Amino acid sequence: MMDGFATKYGPWAIAVGASDGVGALFAERIASEGVNVVLVARRQHVLEEVADGIRRRTGAQTRTLPVDLTDADASRTIIDATADIDVGMLVYCAGGDPNYQPFLSNPVSSAESLLQRNCLVLMRLCHHFAGPMVDRGRGGIVNFTSGAALAGGRNMVAYGGTKAFDMVFTEGLWAELHDKGVDVLGLVLGMTDTPALRKLEFERGRLSSLNDIPEGAVTADSVVDEAFANLGNGPTIATGDDVRMAFDLFKSMSRNEVVRLIMQMSVQVMGTDQRQGS
Repeated sequence: MMDGFATKYGPWAIAVGASDGVGALFAERIASEGVNVVLVARRQHVLEEVADGIRRRTGAQTRTLPVDLTDADASRTIIDATADIDVGMLVYCAGGDPNYQPFLSNPVSSAESLLQRNCLVLMRLCHHFAGPMVDRGRGGIVNFTSGAALAGGRNMVAYGGTKAFDMVFTEGLWAELHDKGVDVLGLVLGMTDTPALRKLEFERGRLSSLNDIPEGAVTADSVVDEAFANLGNGPTIATGDDVRMAFDLFKSMSRNEVVRLIMQMSVQVMGTDQRQGS
């Protein structure tokens, strides 16, 4: 166990987006450090399976909270359901884009759902749980964002925008809270091997099977390891060589050059298959 982890971040943590992939692994890692965990995601039966495994392997207490984060009252549901416990860590790992389609290919309500899930719920939960952390002089907030936050790209118009919000919001929160005993960390994920990524890549025709590992993807375990090694090293950590290389490359380029480069790369990777009827 990490020295003092439970003292600093316990007795309870909330992991949003904990039904599989990085979120589930992150929740179990928290539990293995002696902190009880509330698992939040949409699918109740999957949450129960994850919770059972965590209890069996770590001995920590768990709660499951099935919530559709696109619902208008999602944040209130989470806040009300955890009113009786002291939350010392908030992990927001939800927010992938299941579509990867042009902005105009879907009704604007699809983009609004991304905004609700990726930005509004995250912001509301941070506002609610950060206050008691500051009062106690300890705690931690970890928000997951994406390499899509670095610049605009086709098929990621709303998604990239929400992830850019997450990144800048988390950096600002770190600026205000890091000297008050609260660790704030934004994780910028690149290609990470998760069930959601495999499903997306399979639907795009880039994987022949859901059992295949996407080319260039890092393991979810490595992302969790990197996060835990850097909890006190905010505000922003890039995980995966692809995102770290992008950070370095973009330093020497203008914003316009970055956007054009990403556009060219997406054409090379996807060819004419941009789901725009071409």
